[in-house]
Amino acid sequence: MDELKKIKNALISVYYKDNLEPIIHQLNSLGVKIFSTGGTQEFIEKLGVAVTPVESLTSYPSILGGRVKTLHPKVFGGILSRREMQSDIDQLEEYEIPEIDLVIVDLYPFEETVKSGASEQSIIEKIDIGGISLIRAAAKNFKDVVIISSKREYTFLLDKILMTQVGASTLQDRKMLATRAFDNTSHYDTAIFKYFDTAENVFKESIQSSTVLRYGENPHQKGVFYGNLEEIFTKLSGKELSYNNLLDVDAAVNLMAEFKETTFAILKHNNACGIASRPNLVDAWKGALAGDPTSAFGGVLICNKSVDTESAQEINKLFFEVIIAPAYDEKALEILKSKPNRIILVQKEVNLASKSFRTLLNGVIEQDKDLKIETSADMQTVTKTSPTVDEIRDLEFANKIVKHTKSNTIVLAKNNQLLASGVGQTSRVDALEQAIAKANKFGFNLKGAVMASDAFFPFPDCVEIAHKVGVTAVIQPGGSIKDKDSIAYCDANGVSMVITGTRHFKH
Repeated sequence: MDELKKIKNALISVYYKDNLEPIIHQLNSLGVKIFSTGGTQEFIEKLGVAVTPVESLTSYPSILGGRVKTLHPKVFGGILSRREMQSDIDQLEEYEIPEIDLVIVDLYPFEETVKSGASEQSIIEKIDIGGISLIRAAAKNFKDVVIISSKREYTFLLDKILMTQVGASTLQDRKMLATRAFDNTSHYDTAIFKYFDTAENVFKESIQSSTVLRYGENPHQKGVFYGNLEEIFTKLSGKELSYNNLLDVDAAVNLMAEFKETTFAILKHNNACGIASRPNLVDAWKGALAGDPTSAFGGVLICNKSVDTESAQEINKLFFEVIIAPAYDEKALEILKSKPNRIILVQKEVNLASKSFRTLLNGVIEQDKDLKIETSADMQTVTKTSPTVDEIRDLEFANKIVKHTKSNTIVLAKNNQLLASGVGQTSRVDALEQAIAKANKFGFNLKGAVMASDAFFPFPDCVEIAHKVGVTAVIQPGGSIKDKDSIAYCDANGVSMVITGTRHFKH
C-alpha cells in the first residue's frame, strides 16, 4: 500500500487568497506549523491562526520591494532535503532548517496583466521569481513534499489530503500534484516567452484547459480539444460537440466573420453548401437551403443575426447537428430545443487567433491566418467590358466564399446567393464542372451568374465553359503568364473579368 506521509510544516505564500481560509483552519487543527510571507501572513494572522514569518526563519527581511523574500537556503533546504538521506538530515540539523512538507504557492498573474494593457514595467513586475522557484523545488522533491501550485488544487488538498487522510499524502498524490505544478510553470514560462518574442521563430504553445471528445475524426481515433469553448460560445442545448462538429464550427465561424449584412450559411465537411444574404433572416435561410438541400441534411448552421420565431419554424424542418447565432428569441429557442440532441450555441464577441498551425511530419507548420478579403476597390478590371454594380456585389460575395472553400474551388453565385461550388478538386476544370452539375441539379439558372476562382486560370478553358452556361462576370487573382488568353476569350464574348492580385488557397 502507498505509504502516507504526514504534513508537519507548511509554507504558504499566494497571490490569490480565495478559498484559502478553510485550508488554514484545517492545517491549524492538525497542528501543522505554518510559515508565510507578506500579504498571506497578514491574511493568516487575521484568521487568528499562528504563523511564523519567513523572515524569522531566514533572519533576512523582504528586500528590493518584495522581489526577494523566500530565496534563501533555509527555505529551499527545507523543501529540497531528501528525507531518506542521512547526510541531508544531518545538514538540516546543523543549520537549524525545518523540513517543509507542504508548499502552497501560486504565481503572479502575468497573462492577466498583459491582457489588461498594463505598462511594460507593470508586466515585468508580474514575472514571478520566488514563487516559480518554490514550485519547481517542491515538485522536484515530490517524494517528500506536497506542492499546491494553483487554487485549482485547493479542493483536492482540503478534501482528500487534509480531511480524508487527516493531513497525510500518498506518493501518488504528491506525484500527481507535481505533474500539475510543472504544467503550471511551463505554461507560465511559455506566456512570458511569447510576450518577449518578436522574431525568434520558435514554436511554443501551452493550453491548460481540455475536453476529451467522444472520439476523433473516426470512432477508432481518440480525440481531445485543447481550449476553452466557453470563451467563445454559450451552449444552450444538445449533446457534446464532436471532433468533426468542431471542425465545421470553426469553418462556420471564420466564414461568417466575412459578412456584415444579414446572412445564413450551411456547412458540411468544412465547406459552405449553402449561403445567402438577404434583408431578413428567414429569406437568407431559404436562400442558403436552396443551394444544396441534400448536403444540408446533418450540417452545421450559422447566422449573424438573432434567430426569430419565423426563421426557427423553417429551420426546424431540417435535421441538423449544430446551430450558431448571436441570439435567439424565446419562442425560437423553444422550437429549436424540440430536438434534445441538437446543439444550440450562442456566439460571443471574441477576437480569434491571428495565427494557425497544424502538425505535419515530425513537426508543426504555422502561418498567419488569411485575414484579407478584397472589396471592389481591390478589383482591377482587365476586360473591355466592366462588371455592373450588381455583378460587383456578387463578385465580392463569391470571393468571400472561395476564400473559405477547399482548393481547388470554383464558386458560382448570383443575387448574394451561392448557386453551387466545386470543392477540393485536383483540376480547376473539374471544380467548375462539378459546380455546374450541382447548380443544374437544384434548378438554378446560371444566366447572369458570376464565377470566383481561388487561383488563376492558366488556360481559357474555364472561362469558356462558364460563359457557355451563362456566367457574365469572373473574379480571379491573376498572375498566370497566360492571363491574356482568358482575357481575350472574355473580350471576344462580352464577359467581364476582374483581377485581385491575391490568391486564397485553402488546403
